[in-house]
Amino acid sequence: MINDNIIEHVTEFKYLRYRISEYKSNLEDNLQTYNKINGTIRRHFGKQMNKETKLRIHNITAKAALKFGSEAWVLKKREEQRLEAAQMKFLRHLLGITKLDKEKNQCIRVKTGAQKTVKETKQHQ
Repeated sequence: MINDNIIEHVTEFKYLRYRISEYKSNLEDNLQTYNKINGTIRRHFGKQMNKETKLRIHNITAKAALKFGSEAWVLKKREEQRLEAAQMKFLRHLLGITKLDKEKNQCIRVKTGAQKTVKETKQHQ
């Protein structure tokens, strides 16, 4: 109660696009946004744009959306794996590599010059 007004008890709410919750992290929302942006890059800039430009757009837009609010994250091992999987999905598609090619993640990162998403997120904190 504040100034004789009863305050409603809620389990979650959004503030400046950031979900504050007792149960879920904002990671789910950020991963969904990240995947949407990557899908847009793939659909709209398919073969018309070179890989370096697509990677720059990804770094500027998708990574920023993913890292938004990450200062408050405490990542579990499973969440770290999901972050890495989302990044690798984009990078594999960018290079035209499928999982059947059995190319290691580290080799793909070297080819694109990308760092691990979890490492970047922890540096951002």
